[in-house]
Amino acid sequence: MLRLALLSSGNMLDCLVSDPNGPLLYKGWYHLFYQYNPYGAVWGNIVWGHAVSRDLIHWRHLPIAMVPDHWYDINGVWTGSATVLEDGQLVMLYTGSTNESVQVQNLAYPADPVDPLLVDWVKYSGNPVLVPPPGVEVKDFRDPTTAWLTPEGMWRIAIGSKVNKTGISLMYDTKDFKTFKLLDGVLRGVPGTGMWECVDFYPVSKIMENGLDTSVNGPGVKHVMKTSLDDDRNDYYALGSYDSDAGIWTPDDPKIDVGIGLRYDYGIFYASKTFYDKEKNRRILWGWIKETDSEKADIQKGWSSLQAIPRTILFDKKTGSNILQWPVKEVERLRLKKNVFDKVEVKAGSVVRLDVCSTSDQLDIAAEFEVDQEALSSLEGTEMTYSCSSSATRGALGPFGLLVLADDALSEQTPVYFYISKDTQGNFKTFFCADHSRSSEATDVDKRIYGSTVPVLKGEKLSMRILVDHSIVESFAQGGRTCITSRIYPTKAIYEDAKIFLFNNATNAGITASLQIWQMSPAYAH
Repeated sequence: MLRLALLSSGNMLDCLVSDPNGPLLYKGWYHLFYQYNPYGAVWGNIVWGHAVSRDLIHWRHLPIAMVPDHWYDINGVWTGSATVLEDGQLVMLYTGSTNESVQVQNLAYPADPVDPLLVDWVKYSGNPVLVPPPGVEVKDFRDPTTAWLTPEGMWRIAIGSKVNKTGISLMYDTKDFKTFKLLDGVLRGVPGTGMWECVDFYPVSKIMENGLDTSVNGPGVKHVMKTSLDDDRNDYYALGSYDSDAGIWTPDDPKIDVGIGLRYDYGIFYASKTFYDKEKNRRILWGWIKETDSEKADIQKGWSSLQAIPRTILFDKKTGSNILQWPVKEVERLRLKKNVFDKVEVKAGSVVRLDVCSTSDQLDIAAEFEVDQEALSSLEGTEMTYSCSSSATRGALGPFGLLVLADDALSEQTPVYFYISKDTQGNFKTFFCADHSRSSEATDVDKRIYGSTVPVLKGEKLSMRILVDHSIVESFAQGGRTCITSRIYPTKAIYEDAKIFLFNNATNAGITASLQIWQMSPAYAH
């Protein structure tokens, strides 16, 4: 596979992986810790798995980093974050579930800071360092963020919680990560969003093409506030301004506040976490891809869940209203044979097969689409709405795109596509979607249709990049403005029987597609 499918410390069967934890770069090695059940393919017995890499692509399994062995984490070593201090020291805060199932925050640090692989970890003897404050339920207090420096020289963290149905992010200041002060108010709270977990908070530059250290702030900076909503299991974010002195984050647009507006990914993607790569000046996002088949099927196959390809994050300076997510550059090292298709015409209502190689189940696809201009200009507006309904539904300007992981007969296929609509005021709206309804002949799997709108600026061609990796498809539209991760279970469109097609289900408009398609090498784990 292109990714590390089972971050399992060497045991390739009977395991579950979930939330990425404490990602960081330390002494030349990328580290990923993760929620891990080494004894079964379902939730339970949660420890911290650990893997390292030089390039974010080829990984080495290491021994389990932390296990539930104290009263304060005996029911699970849950999600946490790493902070590298100004003098280079590394500390890790994580949530433990106590012997009474109370969620508390604990401190851990490397047993040997000289060891670049960070094999051994020590838990602070004074744990827990934080317990739920008054007014917060004992099971609603989890997932500390990476810390950032305040103007007063304190380290500040945020922790997810809720009060009734209002999701909130609590804030604490500390000097030594052993004693903490709860701040008045919250970093942000949004009514009706429920429990906030796996909160993340970080700056993005409005000027540079680089990522920023977590503590950076100033006039050329926006701050991303992100939460994973326990109620619907999706990751939401919003852009806004952070007042360091007041400790308040304010969204740019309250109508798309945290939990009610933009999502990192409109598919199967959850519990994500970022870190700052200081060597390459970039912010990298990790996300968990959960299973969408039955628990019985997971037990039968002996494993469940995996990690998405790591992504870089930048502020979208062209729109000013969203971030851009893009697979890390290192993925391109896996590219093998390249196929180029230039200006392929796809008439309305037609399907065109693309002969790329003997197998099409591991591909990196870059595609651009041009829509017939006469059809665009002649389209009449309508009050009808489109919300990523079936790819078989035909409209004047779509859907059109690619059928990946498809068999010759098209009995199995995963369409990834655009659809263009026009309202009665003459405004165009472009949707980017992935249709799972025909992705598998299995009966116990999710077959919904995923997607959302994607901003398209005047003069831009429609573009998408798709990473196909056996049973995972990660799709990025318009440079990463909208992303969709598909977790599918093909039974026929596998290995040499997996094919790729262009399709155009529009009733009026022809399209012209130009593509570059690379077959990909697996990223073997050690």
